[in-house]
Amino acid sequence: MPVPWEALIPFGLVTAMFGAAGTLFNVSKRAQNQGKASQKYHIDSWEEMLMDRDKRLTGHARKQTSNPIAPEGFETSSVWYTERRQ
Repeated sequence: MPVPWEALIPFGLVTAMFGAAGTLFNVSKRAQNQGKASQKYHIDSWEEMLMDRDKRLTGHARKQTSNPIAPEGFETSSVWYTERRQ
């Protein structure tokens, strides 16, 4: 049975587009994660609290600071949100 060679061109194009889309998706995810390859898995409540604190201190959950003095406005950006009482 002969091979339809003209069908290999679209197959190659589709394969290249999937490869390009996957590569661009990986680059985008890595750029959003500040160059770190993977996300954090199996995070408990303590780590979530520390990541929230780091986000309030630096603006990004994966970034940390060694500055002993908190920036202005840190004390007003609390994790305890207000709620309505009845």
